[in-house]
Amino acid sequence: MTIASLFPSTRRPAVLASFRLFSRRPSLDPSPATRACAASAPRPPHRDARWRVACALVTAIALAAAGPADARKLRRHARAPVVAQLPVSVTSALKRADVPLSSVSVVVERIGDHTPLVALNAQTPMLPASTMKLVTTYAGLSVLGPDYRWRTSAYADGELDRNGVLHGNLYIQGTGDPKLVPEELIDLVDKIRRAGISGIDGALVLDKRFFDPSTRDLPPFDDDAEAPYNVGPDPLLYAFKSLSFTLTPEPDGSVAIDVIPALAQLQIDNTLHASAGACVGVDTALTPSVTRRQDGIVDALFSGDYPLRCGPRTINLAMLDHTAFFAGGFLALWRSVGGTFEGTTHEGPVPSGARLIATHRGPVLSDVVRDINKFSNNVMARNLFLTIGAVVDKPPATPAKSTAVIERFLRTQALDMPELTLANGSGLSREEHISAKSMADLLQNANESPVAQVFVASLPVAGVDGTMRNRLRSEPVLGNAHIKTGTLNDVRAIAGYVAAADGQSYVVVSFINDKRAGAARAAHDALLEWVYRGLR
Repeated sequence: MTIASLFPSTRRPAVLASFRLFSRRPSLDPSPATRACAASAPRPPHRDARWRVACALVTAIALAAAGPADARKLRRHARAPVVAQLPVSVTSALKRADVPLSSVSVVVERIGDHTPLVALNAQTPMLPASTMKLVTTYAGLSVLGPDYRWRTSAYADGELDRNGVLHGNLYIQGTGDPKLVPEELIDLVDKIRRAGISGIDGALVLDKRFFDPSTRDLPPFDDDAEAPYNVGPDPLLYAFKSLSFTLTPEPDGSVAIDVIPALAQLQIDNTLHASAGACVGVDTALTPSVTRRQDGIVDALFSGDYPLRCGPRTINLAMLDHTAFFAGGFLALWRSVGGTFEGTTHEGPVPSGARLIATHRGPVLSDVVRDINKFSNNVMARNLFLTIGAVVDKPPATPAKSTAVIERFLRTQALDMPELTLANGSGLSREEHISAKSMADLLQNANESPVAQVFVASLPVAGVDGTMRNRLRSEPVLGNAHIKTGTLNDVRAIAGYVAAADGQSYVVVSFINDKRAGAARAAHDALLEWVYRGLR
């Protein structure tokens, strides 16, 4: 099993392989593909859910490949009517959730036309939750370039003897690669081995100067400190600093435990017993008791009864600090390929006399942005946010540097956002604010930019993938909208593009900031359906 099967942000939907087939398609309107698919569907086609999803995939591919940027050339005909208020379907859903209109902001615009067709509390600063990732990813793609790649490098000092033992230190220097998972880090390990090093008779030294120390060890967003979404940024972020434990009960009464990634210092003490009866109380068995010894060993004790009827379950936990987590992961991989190490681990700078022996180049930024937006990965967004400041300004990165760089970029695009407040670039914050109109302006600008196709393709497709995979699957808008979602306690948000049934294409933004926001998702779904129907 690979880490891609456990961390959603590493997955690659198969539909990406088909994007090139539609790359010359001149229109955002997916209806021809949908009609062709429907013509060959079982009758009546709406009774075959699997066929409907397959048609949506075809539609979504065409939508992503063409991108809303193409629509501005083709969709200036058949202007939709100006709408003064929200439709009954939306206001009724808000009323059922007991959310007043004063807690809602909405902007709907035609692609290429910045005059809102719908504007409700459009200039009000709102908590955007994860839709703030659109600001970070658009700025990152534009400032760094879609082909930007992070580097993680290895240096050595001392002498290398004939047996391949390095009599000196091995240094690992990070630059904030957000996707340094085991499948990526093993490349650096292999390159170190190919450089002739098979043993290290010195220390493992981690150079983390790319980000300022003030960006580390920040308080968690909420009380769930071990939740993966609470992981903070780091120049040597490894596997999102999260362990994934999979428990599988066996008929013989044992319970198998698999963990990814492997850490050199992690020891699992398994006293679980697979029991008969109903699937109750499994949460207690899933949660280990974790203790840390003075020698650095980490014990994870799993105990109690695990009902057979519960089947395999997985729990993801953020454990240890970044330095210990990276060191443990690196050494586990190092020893798995036959490398030896008996020294200590600590942080420190690469000395001027050390020699470069290996460099791993991470995935291109366009791939990382896709993971960030499709799956709303907070720690990846935070690493990208800091990287922007470090690359454009200079290391070490700080939130203030990154904010200044992004604000300068927005000014060059004539995007005036006086209410914009950035804290970490991920939206996992009670301090970040933006208005619906500013977000709509950014989406319009992104649609007309050189990175339009990459940016739009990174957004979840309604009913098809990412955080929109299970929404609107039985509605006509299925496959016809690229929408970034955002969710916090008291916050619901959507922002993106809709290709309507009448051939028009729209920017749609809505924020709900209310203690009952969690019950108002249906209002956002109704809004997307209404826009798809041409605001009628």
